Amino acid sequence: MFKLNGIVVWSMLFLLVFACEHKKETIDFVEGKSAISEKAMVVSAHPEASKVGAKVLADGGNAIDAMFAVHFALAVVYPSAGNIGGGGFMVYRDNEGSYSTLDFREKASMLAREDMYQDGEGNVDVNASLYGVTSAGVPGSVAGMFEAHSKYGTLPFEDLIQPAIELAESGFKITAQQARNYNSLKKDFTENNRFPEKVSLLKSDEWKEGDLLVQIELAETLKRIQKNGQKGFYEGETADLIVEEMNQGAGIMTLEDLKNYKAVWRDPIIGDYKGYKIVGMGPPSSGGIALMQLLGIASHFDLKSSGHQTASTIHLMTEMERRVYADRASHLGDPDFWEVPISQLLDPNYLKSRADEINPSLASSSKDVKALEVEVFESEETTHYSIIDQFGNAVSLTTTINSAYGSKTFVSGAGFLLNNEMDDFSVKPGHPNKYGLLGGAANAIAPEKRMLSAMTPTIIEKDGELKMVVGTPGGSTIITSVFQVILNTLEHDMSMSQAVTARRFHHQWYPEDIQLEKDAISIQVREELAGMGHKFIDRGNIGRIDAILVRKTGKLEGAGDPRGDDYAVGF
Repeated sequence: MFKLNGIVVWSMLFLLVFACEHKKETIDFVEGKSAISEKAMVVSAHPEASKVGAKVLADGGNAIDAMFAVHFALAVVYPSAGNIGGGGFMVYRDNEGSYSTLDFREKASMLAREDMYQDGEGNVDVNASLYGVTSAGVPGSVAGMFEAHSKYGTLPFEDLIQPAIELAESGFKITAQQARNYNSLKKDFTENNRFPEKVSLLKSDEWKEGDLLVQIELAETLKRIQKNGQKGFYEGETADLIVEEMNQGAGIMTLEDLKNYKAVWRDPIIGDYKGYKIVGMGPPSSGGIALMQLLGIASHFDLKSSGHQTASTIHLMTEMERRVYADRASHLGDPDFWEVPISQLLDPNYLKSRADEINPSLASSSKDVKALEVEVFESEETTHYSIIDQFGNAVSLTTTINSAYGSKTFVSGAGFLLNNEMDDFSVKPGHPNKYGLLGGAANAIAPEKRMLSAMTPTIIEKDGELKMVVGTPGGSTIITSVFQVILNTLEHDMSMSQAVTARRFHHQWYPEDIQLEKDAISIQVREELAGMGHKFIDRGNIGRIDAILVRKTGKLEGAGDPRGDDYAVGF
């Protein structure tokens, strides 16, 4: 008996020592609006989603695994823009410096037509492209997640979607900003849903910070995706519910539209700015080309010497933006339907000629600024997240359902919002959409065409090493916000947090005015710009940048924009 007990004791001691020697490394997470970490970082629009992504990385997943988990978590905790009913773009860099860019932008239905939002006299019905099922394009988010995961993911997708299911089923505490949003949109949700009593964001009394938001129908939809993969969304019960919603509201999306949707790998747009390699997304995102044009023109000016937010710098940047947005309106669209003159738009001689057009002391008139001659504004409720994993891989991903809460219409029985991306087409060439951007034939509606986007997910290198992952929501202001944050860091020597926090401005060709955040410039600078011929529109926040900077020490600085609930988590 003593011998047996001795064997048992020694066995237990051996197992204890073995377990101690091989126990999982303890992870010390760092988190906040700004965070500094050693190995990995996730920055997204909501603290819960950032925590989900960081946990996936800590459990051994890579940047694509974290992306998959963050994306589905945002569909639960950030319904204003996080989505399974929308689409977006991903820029991916692996740890050997190779790039891939994925287009999972929404598409028009096969039944769409160029004049579908015009009456017999050519008048545009704006509401039809903005509200309800008539405004929705075929969603691409779920297809995009599975396409990226099938190529680069390492952990089972069933495990990666589980945190989102738990957040939907058990609920999460909403933020003060979310409470304000839900309360302000009660009328929209009521008017645009067949069964308002089933809408999770509607409440009989007022929402308050810390209230628990439970989304049972969304949880069941996520479970179908968990069980059946991509088919759990584009076929079967969820697809049937989408089409039923369409049929009840004069929508045109069909089961065939859903089943045929494919995410598409595109060639990245690659440029150089003073020795930095800039990698962005190509069409139907306009962001990559527009950003490269802006940086290409900027390279002909000494913005470091002219200083941050001085009249001289703002004037020069405004004149650059005026010209780039003129090109955007005329030449950018879905490359499967329109021949985009990328090489001509990015030709160094052309960009030099654009720089030479700029008078350093006098504003141009937009009517005199023409687009490139060769042989649209998105809503501001997009969202972006940036990820760097412990292996050195990086993801920059921007996704949207267009307006805040998209079409305002939930798929009854499925618990998620439909996008209203059809408004991102030129509903009538030359007719400005709700936000003032002009569009032409390049972005006209056509069956199965992807609408033009301003999304600008971007990754930057220096001397072959990863330097920055950056992007933002903000509709047409996305491009200029990313442009400013890059210059804040590379030209004005700001930290990532400082660059993201700094007040911003925007110009988009038409209207003529410079759009200004509160306190973006001093009264003196405003007077100097007015003396050059500039006019102004004072407005609210511009963009919500989520970015990561690799510091000279090798540490990662994650910055979540203070304009929202954005949050960084790393280790």
